Amino acid sequence: MAQKIAYHANCWGPLGGHPVGVTSIKDLVYQTFGDMNRAFADIAAAGYHAVELFDGNLLDFAGRMGELRGQLSEQGLHLLAVYGGGNFIYPDILEEELRRIERAANLAAEAGAIHFVVGGGAKRSSEPRDGDYDRLGQALDRVADIAERLGLCALYHPHLTTMAETPEQIRRVFAKTRIGFCPDTAHLAAAGGDPAALIAEHYDRVSYVHLKGWQRDPFAFTPIDRGDLDLLPTLHLLRERGFDGWITVELDAWPDPAEGARASMAWLRDKV
Repeated sequence: MAQKIAYHANCWGPLGGHPVGVTSIKDLVYQTFGDMNRAFADIAAAGYHAVELFDGNLLDFAGRMGELRGQLSEQGLHLLAVYGGGNFIYPDILEEELRRIERAANLAAEAGAIHFVVGGGAKRSSEPRDGDYDRLGQALDRVADIAERLGLCALYHPHLTTMAETPEQIRRVFAKTRIGFCPDTAHLAAAGGDPAALIAEHYDRVSYVHLKGWQRDPFAFTPIDRGDLDLLPTLHLLRERGFDGWITVELDAWPDPAEGARASMAWLRDKV
């Protein structure tokens, strides 16, 4: 397990969405506004073997996949996963969202990725309406169809500010879809869940894990060597179950991203 550790390149710059996406659903991608080549160098220097990218950062390399592969190869890395998302419950825009996802998934496959991860399920200003979870499940099945056609493993990432925050909401989503599960330890804990218990409950869907630290007060995501979330039960559970997939350490923002990557790797080397 220790040899399959990757890092997300998302905190080497401000994290946001592409500004064109405000008026064009087909362009509403996640984006880290930073130097990905610098991120790759820092990630490799910290001892990781692969990276995950946001869909927007991958799309920046459209038509230049050779350049991306070259940058990664120079650092001894490969592209493991791509992360995107969508509202998924509004029929009028769903086809635009799925076309965007298909475009990113095509590039992910071309670049040699294994996993395509999505978050989402829009949280309305009022309570969910009748059929929202059905629509979300159907959309996620279509994401799985797109990914599988391209040889990718599709996974759903329960996330704060979406329809899948609490353990009960996560169960409700997975009752409606066949997509896999990418658990994120910090998001699961911050929403009141026990990450190890949720992974055990849905283990037949788990082939890829996001490992992230979390601090309650003030609220913050942290490197995995600090904060209030005990990650050892999750690692023990994965070891007991014989998990042989990849783990990606993730940190949405950090003042010194290279230091955060090094600190998390040092903790892993000590604990795993």
